[in-house]
Amino acid sequence: MSNNKKSKEKKQKRKGRRIFGKIVLILLLIIIILAGVFAYKVYKNGGGLTGIVTTLVGTDPEKIKNLPDFYCLLLGKSEAMTDTIMVAKYSPSTGNAALLSVPRDSFVGSNPNTATASDKINSKYQMSPQRTIDAVNELTGLNLKYYITVDTKALRDLVDAIGGVYFDVPIKMDYDDSSQDLYIHLEPGYQLLDGEKAEWLVRFRHNNNGTSYSYEYGDNDLGRMRTQREFLMAVAKQTLKLENIIKVNDILNVIEQEVETNIDFDTMMEYAPALLNINADNIQTGMLPGTPQYCNGVAVYLVDKDEAKDVVNELFLTSSNTSTNDQENSISNEVANEIQTGNTNKTSSEINTQKEFKIEILNGTGSQTKLNQAIDQLEAQGYEVAKKGNTNITSTTTIINRTNNSKQDEDSIIALLGTGDAIIGEDNAKVDFTIILGRDY
Repeated sequence: MSNNKKSKEKKQKRKGRRIFGKIVLILLLIIIILAGVFAYKVYKNGGGLTGIVTTLVGTDPEKIKNLPDFYCLLLGKSEAMTDTIMVAKYSPSTGNAALLSVPRDSFVGSNPNTATASDKINSKYQMSPQRTIDAVNELTGLNLKYYITVDTKALRDLVDAIGGVYFDVPIKMDYDDSSQDLYIHLEPGYQLLDGEKAEWLVRFRHNNNGTSYSYEYGDNDLGRMRTQREFLMAVAKQTLKLENIIKVNDILNVIEQEVETNIDFDTMMEYAPALLNINADNIQTGMLPGTPQYCNGVAVYLVDKDEAKDVVNELFLTSSNTSTNDQENSISNEVANEIQTGNTNKTSSEINTQKEFKIEILNGTGSQTKLNQAIDQLEAQGYEVAKKGNTNITSTTTIINRTNNSKQDEDSIIALLGTGDAIIGEDNAKVDFTIILGRDY
């Protein structure tokens, strides 16, 4: 090969390397610029883990704050039975949340005198999650649509994925059950629990010798439900720590493989950044009030529907869970403690602050069953349905505020129905609100 040809090839190689180098440099500059833009957007979206997720999802803090309150049913499953049943609410506008425990033995049959094991609410999941939702809606008067089912294995794996959870174990726990391969041995006190110990904690009811939680704490199932709620809050605090961002993939794997839900993807993406703003120190908790009894030889829990209405109102339908700064509307320490332990002995007038409103309801669902269900919900919560009728089929439920009522009053109706948009209307119908019930109900 001639020297001229070799020289020409060397020049071409050097030129190619220079071009490649320029391309790499341009790409690096683009990456740096994009990283800068992303970092700026993260900063503008609140910074930290919340800012990162908000930016990745493609939303912004204002959109998040304007999201309606989110309700769902949390189910803890073990061997096809839902031993943990909780109603959960989250308010993106405030970062506040509420949890309501539903005792697993809650009677949902038609006649306690003929009660069987299949009349307990924890048996409904074997038929379908929707049957459990329907039963909870019947007990609470709410209109829940979403559920999240977490197997005990998912709890173990999640706790291990986030490096364990610190928790103050309330009592010494010693219980052995070879039939369930369950052996619980925990000392009382503040300690780091791994996944296995976390499962022991939430499944514990009583010791081998029959002793359990104190009456003041909540005996047996009542105590277990309180521990479950408090541990869930501890898990939320630990999961939302910034250092766990590097464990997001592990957390997502647990959710993908071991959590069942009917929440659609778009709704998940809407609320994912909002959930990172949850104020874990301000989660209100309670339990459906009632009485454990033996009916027809079966141990059941008879929910007191009048007191249940008051507790549901306090946790989900009043301003106490939507405004941390409104001291006038906050729950008193005494009432909050009674709701927490389930020892609610107050009368309706002492706890329930729901105003008496006259309601007009127009059925735009095309279903008489839906109309009757909505009327039952409203009347059970203390509203007076003064007028009812039909209207054209509509997709969206609308609440027309006709007498200049507060946004809180609008939100209470929306929360109760589980859907709806509020607008201002003329005071010409001799009612406080007109509800046009849509197919989204």
